[in-house]
Amino acid sequence: MKAFAALFSAIDQSTRTTVKTAALAEYFRTAPDDDRLWTVALFSGRRPKRAVTTTQLREWASERAGLPLWLVEESYPIVGDLAETIALVLPPPGDTSDRSLSDWLGDLLTYPALDIAARKARTLDAWDRLDATERFLFNKLITGGFRIGVSRKLMTRALAQATGQDEAAMALRLMGDWTPQTTTWQRLVAAPDAEEDDSRPYPFYLAYQIDGAPETLGPPGDWLAEWKWDGIRGQMILRGGAHHVWSRGEELMTDRFPELARARDFLPEGLVFDGEIVAWDGAQPLPFNTLQQRIGRKTVSKKLLRDAPVVMLAYDLLEENGTDLRDRPLEQRRDRLDALLAELPDDANIRASPLIPFETWNALAQTRSTARDRRAEGLMLKRRDAPYLAGRKKGDWWKWKLDPLTVDAVMIYAQQGHGRRANLFTDFTFAVWNGNELVPFTKAYSGLTDAEFNKITAWVRRNTLQRFGPVRQVTPELVFEIAFEGIQPSSRHKSGLSLRFPRMARWRHDKPAQEANTLDDLHEMLALYG
Repeated sequence: MKAFAALFSAIDQSTRTTVKTAALAEYFRTAPDDDRLWTVALFSGRRPKRAVTTTQLREWASERAGLPLWLVEESYPIVGDLAETIALVLPPPGDTSDRSLSDWLGDLLTYPALDIAARKARTLDAWDRLDATERFLFNKLITGGFRIGVSRKLMTRALAQATGQDEAAMALRLMGDWTPQTTTWQRLVAAPDAEEDDSRPYPFYLAYQIDGAPETLGPPGDWLAEWKWDGIRGQMILRGGAHHVWSRGEELMTDRFPELARARDFLPEGLVFDGEIVAWDGAQPLPFNTLQQRIGRKTVSKKLLRDAPVVMLAYDLLEENGTDLRDRPLEQRRDRLDALLAELPDDANIRASPLIPFETWNALAQTRSTARDRRAEGLMLKRRDAPYLAGRKKGDWWKWKLDPLTVDAVMIYAQQGHGRRANLFTDFTFAVWNGNELVPFTKAYSGLTDAEFNKITAWVRRNTLQRFGPVRQVTPELVFEIAFEGIQPSSRHKSGLSLRFPRMARWRHDKPAQEANTLDDLHEMLALYG
């Protein structure tokens, strides 16, 4: 655990990628195999499930620290992180421990079988043997909230440096349905050839948002265009007599979309498709909130299957007859994809996402302007001769999204942020007018500069009307332009609406609160774009 804590400190104290990569590579060269394996798992999102509730953790920390619970509760919004708050309020440890990271995680995996008293005893014993940084990490792990400022790509690069392996090959090894309980460091990372896994997806290729006009990309004839669908990016794998569906976040979603199993009845073995899973009305995608009903559900009812049917709109073929096609030009992969899917019946539930013919960038811009009519977010531009790479690379794949929808709204509640922004008010609730009443309709916490957040924080402290725990009601005076990607009806919100990806586009110093938008304006947007 001490070595893992030292690694965390080295990463946390630097913003330089080279420093973080070097620290990770050194750790992967020297740590015990079980610790290295768990570190790869943690950094790739394979965290242990929550072992205790945050309420229990607060109560135990209050008792151990000899502090009233309300004081611990009040400290949390100031610090901005519960794990750190608890690490700070606890008294110094009475002992020390040389147990490894994997030993501590092994203990946490046994928590579900223990009663609450036993979990509490183990937790208090751990706090008494760990220093402040180790306690912080332990608290993160026990609540299932471990995250660290290291991208998967950076970790993969460090692993490649530490083991002398190719970075792209290492990225592929780390994909799939593995956990530290089902594999070993040797099998996953160190062996000359990774174990075959029929369910393993390929690392996803990610696009950048295009800056400015597409004319900067060169001749339009070098590019293919397609719709950027508003669904769930996924890979469908047909191998070994079974099919597997993976999300871009590397979550196995096969059981959530049973309709896609029909593809096995019409397609041969050894295929991997990349595409978008969308709710489908028979002719075009349904709004994203229809698909959202299917997200997070392990079991799909007959009613959901009927009300929110899905298809995969495939736009790339990564494997055919068991052969990796990623090094071949996109145009060739696309030709093979279209040939495979051309004659499939509708009930196969997979179809080729259509290419958009165009001769000039101006003509394509006109087509892009109709994206919302097709329930799309804009266009994707892909170079015809591009291979399928791993991760986010500039040059060959670009997103050309529509400009967001916007509305001017009044801030009515403010809450402090977390982490480095724990002392600033950064999380806001916004409202629009319904007659003479302000109706809350969305929250947002991104889009402004640190300097603007500092000014807003000072204003909030001077203009607080009421406090509700960490939330402050403020004078309804400040107006902000809220940008968002979509709007849909919602029975869970007083406004009857919810926004997709809301953020603050700018602070409207020029606009008084009385000139903010109305609920009727939002309902008009819903009629047009919902």
